[in-house]
Amino acid sequence: MERLNLLVLCSDTFRVDHLSCYRDDSPVHTPNLDWLSEEGVRFDSAFGEGTPTLPVRRVLYTGRPIFPFLWAPQKWDRVNLAGWHPLFYEDVTLAEWLVDRGYTTGLISDLPHQFKPGKNFHRGFHQFNWERGQEMDYMVAGPRDRVPIDRFDPAGNASPLLTQFLMNSRDWKDETDWCSVRVIRRGMDFLEENANQQPFMLWLECFFPHEPWFAPPELVAKHYEGDDHDGVEWIFPPGTTDEMTENQVHRVRAHYRGLCELIDRWFGRLMEVAEDKDLLENTIVVFLSDHGTMMGEQGQLHKGPSRLRWQCTQVPMLIRHPDVSTFGGHVVANFVQHQDLMPTLLNLMDLQIPERCIGRNLSPLMRGASVADREHVITAFGNYASVRSRDWNYQTPWVQNNWDAMPEHQRRLSPPELYDLSVDPYELSNAVEGHPEVAATYHEILVKHIQENRSITGGSLEVGDSAFHEVPLFDQSQL
Repeated sequence: MERLNLLVLCSDTFRVDHLSCYRDDSPVHTPNLDWLSEEGVRFDSAFGEGTPTLPVRRVLYTGRPIFPFLWAPQKWDRVNLAGWHPLFYEDVTLAEWLVDRGYTTGLISDLPHQFKPGKNFHRGFHQFNWERGQEMDYMVAGPRDRVPIDRFDPAGNASPLLTQFLMNSRDWKDETDWCSVRVIRRGMDFLEENANQQPFMLWLECFFPHEPWFAPPELVAKHYEGDDHDGVEWIFPPGTTDEMTENQVHRVRAHYRGLCELIDRWFGRLMEVAEDKDLLENTIVVFLSDHGTMMGEQGQLHKGPSRLRWQCTQVPMLIRHPDVSTFGGHVVANFVQHQDLMPTLLNLMDLQIPERCIGRNLSPLMRGASVADREHVITAFGNYASVRSRDWNYQTPWVQNNWDAMPEHQRRLSPPELYDLSVDPYELSNAVEGHPEVAATYHEILVKHIQENRSITGGSLEVGDSAFHEVPLFDQSQL
């Protein structure tokens, strides 16, 4: 029996309502991802578990939930969040599992956090490539004095990050220079080079449309309908819109939408190569994101620990199986989460699922079976967690604010929030004061989850006991 290949594209910070297969009123037309939805299965209630960027990859690569988090800050990583650390020594990654079963594996990524010193997210990949230049990737050291930082960050909210990014991107001329496009183009090369070396698994990580929201000029112009924006390209804007004009906010959205369109366009070209090489007949194709972002709702921009509303926590997830007659066009309404992807893919590939991979196998749902839904899903980000049901979304800090290990700037924790989804589906009005009994019930659910799952979300970051044994000197008397 011919074994199936696997091709995954994970696009960072891609809001679910910016795909036209999910929303008729999407501000971005995504014909290529719409095709994937038509030919495959669309999951309409997919949510993150442990977020943001690196925690999500820990979940995706292992099929294992990670909340409640451990706190393991690394001095060479400026991001200091609970759950933000390398894979555990005990983890079994999808790539490792497939290599042991004869697969050729490739990881191509422009996600700089994966390749920081001490990180190990390339475990199990025969080929791994880092397309340089995103965000705080220390690709070049200067010249800093030539960066027009005032034009891009007039309030000084993110000057070190933006200065680095602007130095990294100073030679970008057309869209093929954008990092995520380079990821997909190298992915196209991988398909060309490995079409006769099957089975394979190719995992593409596209950091766009993550901020800095900096799209090719023609795509910005297409999506911007405002007038003068004071000459400011606020590509890494403040966390709120308080300091911004209406046109400047529209300009931010135009950049973001342009990046979404860019990903869709190049995903289509990736599929053209797959079709040209007859790979769609024996390859599972997946598109998903790790999380979303606020785009002005409640006056907020960016994701954040205390912003666990659907705009940030719901994600697109599309899976196309070569057997389109069986799977094509199905829509799954059940709650699903990132940890469900790995066991689902292994089942679809007729491969055993490792014991440590404890997410849910969604293949019965993909075939149209009726399966009991989760009563709720829990999503966590740093010091905060949310409990979401079909009726309510409750978010609260889960770490005490006087914990000594927590950085000082993270101790200013916001009070709980509660959203009544029956009357407020966009989650714009905090209803916690009017429904304290509901908040208390959902808080109990969260506490119970933390107590019951501490034993399964831990692990060690060592490389094995043997690495710490003192090495005995050679006994020359034995010569």
